[in-house]
Amino acid sequence: MDSVKTFELKVGVFIMIGVAILFLIVFSVGDVKFTKTGYKIKVLFNFANGIGGTAPVRLAGVGVGQVQGIKIVRDAETDTTKAELTVWINDNTKIENDAVVTINTLGLLGEKYLEIFPGTPGSPALRPNDMLIGKDPVPMEKFTEDLAKLTDSIKVILEKIKNGEGTIGKLLMDQAVYDNLEAFTADIKKHPWKLLVKPSGD
Repeated sequence: MDSVKTFELKVGVFIMIGVAILFLIVFSVGDVKFTKTGYKIKVLFNFANGIGGTAPVRLAGVGVGQVQGIKIVRDAETDTTKAELTVWINDNTKIENDAVVTINTLGLLGEKYLEIFPGTPGSPALRPNDMLIGKDPVPMEKFTEDLAKLTDSIKVILEKIKNGEGTIGKLLMDQAVYDNLEAFTADIKKHPWKLLVKPSGD
């Protein structure tokens, strides 16, 4: 019986060690730091552009923290609905109070993250629970709409050129202009010295 209990005890200790190692690996991969300290700030947006509640935070392109939560708030001054982000920042990171904050994307369709551009050198640094007003990103729908308008404008211009409208249209479509240009080119090929002759003034 004693040997059975000893075997069960060894198995139990082995399982506990395995669980502890697995626990450490999981939290290491998840970049969870138990000893790192930091502080929280608030960032207010009119449009959050689908950023996640655990999105990374970068200052000058370097990871310095993480979004810890997003909630809808009501701005009493403007009586409008806004998105308020709670952001955790590494304790050794100083952010100027006039820094510019926006929502960026890794690649064209990648993960969204919070981008902080440094403010004016020498400006006061943010303190815990201070708030920054974020620069609203351009919605993809707006970008697509503007691109469609630009495409339509290009089509109109090309159609006018095709119909011989405007200076460029006349230059490309008017046969007389084309004939004169062709004759001038042929004349210059035969008498290139004419390019060096300065016309005399009247």
